[in-house]
Amino acid sequence: MEKETLVLPAANQPISFEDHWITLDGARMRYLRDGLGPPLLLLHGLLGYSFSWRYAIPALANNYTVHAVDMLGVGFSDRPPELDCCLHASAQRLLRFLDAAGMVSCDLLGTSHGGAVAMRAAAIAPERIHRLILVAPVNPWSLYGSRMAAFLSNPWVAPVFQRVAPFLKFAHGRLLRNLYGDPRRIRPGTLEGYSAPFSMPGAFQYGLSVLRTWQPDLRELELSLPRISHIPTLLLWGAEDNAVDPASAQRLKQEFHDCRVRMLPGVGHLPYEEVPDEFNREVAAFLESTSRAFRREGS
Repeated sequence: MEKETLVLPAANQPISFEDHWITLDGARMRYLRDGLGPPLLLLHGLLGYSFSWRYAIPALANNYTVHAVDMLGVGFSDRPPELDCCLHASAQRLLRFLDAAGMVSCDLLGTSHGGAVAMRAAAIAPERIHRLILVAPVNPWSLYGSRMAAFLSNPWVAPVFQRVAPFLKFAHGRLLRNLYGDPRRIRPGTLEGYSAPFSMPGAFQYGLSVLRTWQPDLRELELSLPRISHIPTLLLWGAEDNAVDPASAQRLKQEFHDCRVRMLPGVGHLPYEEVPDEFNREVAAFLESTSRAFRREGS
């Protein structure tokens, strides 16, 4: 076990998270852990890793044992060759992580593609997921990204993209700005933090592998949603999201019996980055209110 120290520019103070490693499927997988209380698992998006949650972990760790993973293939976890990155395989790996980390069950928060993985994992083992918090989750009713997925997964395009993408730092910055409702909210160190793992070999292989099965994965996800309809769920979206269509939130909501939608005005695809205080309040309020409901039912 190691300690990772990050400087949060907003507070200008270093925050230490416990940096852990486990062996999963013969590879080293990294995750951060902090706090005491019921387990809460945070799952990053396609080009993110545990760094995404640096503003959320200190706030949520006041009441929960927070685990923030680097899924195999991304961040600073190992990048096994020929890693199966379809939605079902990723969801199964997430459940095996729960086993390896000693979690029988948990609350699960996933963003973007991680939100789709979270829903699929819950559908495989619904008894293990108490509540879902889905932040602009990839879903069958958002068409954003479908053309890009088809283009980048093309067998002629993918090898070239994989070779040149790590060196296109200007493109990394442009992508980050497009994910914000207001790019002026990008804090110092954000681009550098997200770009850090890109210099490692195979940095973009995971994302390209995900894109190859994009459409069949979404069809499979839609068919599996009835298995999680009973799970209390929060859908949290930025109204200016350019990555996952905010309009799809209302259609996704129909798949759940107890689902709340919170749309954050003027915010893009990364509300936990762009308006972290508001994001943390929404998540904490949902967890607290549903905890009270659970206590009433148990009394």
